[in-house]
Amino acid sequence: MRSSSPRPRRAFLVTVVAAAVVALALTGLGIYGLLRGPSPTAPAGIPSPHQTAPITPNVPDTTPVPDTPTLPTTNDPVIYARAVAKVLFTWDTMSGLTLQESENAIVAGADPDAGETAGLVADLAAYLPTDEVWKQLRTYQTSQSLTIDSANIPASWPGIVASSGSQLERGTVAVTIRGTRHRAGIWEGQAQQAASPVTFTVFELCPPTSVQCHLLRLSQLNNPLK
Repeated sequence: MRSSSPRPRRAFLVTVVAAAVVALALTGLGIYGLLRGPSPTAPAGIPSPHQTAPITPNVPDTTPVPDTPTLPTTNDPVIYARAVAKVLFTWDTMSGLTLQESENAIVAGADPDAGETAGLVADLAAYLPTDEVWKQLRTYQTSQSLTIDSANIPASWPGIVASSGSQLERGTVAVTIRGTRHRAGIWEGQAQQAASPVTFTVFELCPPTSVQCHLLRLSQLNNPLK
């Protein structure tokens, strides 16, 4: 049993996350680079605002379905944050797996006693396409992956922990991920690719309070703790 009530810790964590979450509802803008094709004068991979989705031939999909994504069992916050980032940003509309399966894998890693699951689900909604957008992305055979350049505890975190007093449980850790999101797809029979830098912070609960690392919350995309 934990030595302190999760309520004050949760209130403080919500405050910390809120400081890194600004205009959450706007984060979907600009995420779906291959949702629309390039204009006649734009370089390949840059969206054009007034294109309609191509018609995809009704061809049976014989691609083997990959394994359902999972998060590792580890007490290393950096390893865990990197795994969260990979599951969060790696998907393929043609693989047979759904975004719900990726979301389920991430939510399954949430701390069951922290009371943060509802907030985490809201965080994920800002990172993942909606069902309707997913259907449109599938018409372009869109896939996405992430190259991680760095994963570090932000310089501001020790000060945040020190100022929190007893409001953060021992083992609460923030890890900021910096990397490049790659998106690929097909537009009018031509392969298209786009890449953009991404950065965000993963909040976790790790030992000694928890036996292993569990996910708590995510910052807004491209607005991490520094």
